[in-house]
Amino acid sequence: MVDFLLQRTAPLPLDEAWRRLTRWPRHGDAVPLTRVTVATDPPTRLGTRVVARTGIGPFAFDDPMEVTVWRPPAGGEPGLVRLTKRGRVVLGWAELEVRPGPGSGTRVLWREELRVRGLPPLFDPLLVRACRAVFGRAVGSLLRKG
Repeated sequence: MVDFLLQRTAPLPLDEAWRRLTRWPRHGDAVPLTRVTVATDPPTRLGTRVVARTGIGPFAFDDPMEVTVWRPPAGGEPGLVRLTKRGRVVLGWAELEVRPGPGSGTRVLWREELRVRGLPPLFDPLLVRACRAVFGRAVGSLLRKG
């Protein structure tokens, strides 16, 4: 199991950073070989189900997740969403938090606890490096593109 934390700042108001980070299908545009769909009706709320399908053809797998915490930013207060992974391959959770940053900007924290079923702990250092690279690039892309 790996745990990691990414931190980024963006010259965006809290509400706009939140909107960009929680438009789930856009995550698929930001992560290579991944398509993200929302399996429940909008808007996002507790119980919303999101599925990330990663890979090519028969070498693809689903990463189904459920929103188990949904607290959009309000009145200058931080926002937090937790996605609990409910799949057969990928287990754990991911949290995205937006909080006031420098000036009028936003500080973004992405925390994740991730386990890939069948992957021995020997590969954890490689997995955490790969996650930091892929998700770090994804957060940057999501925040840059409205």
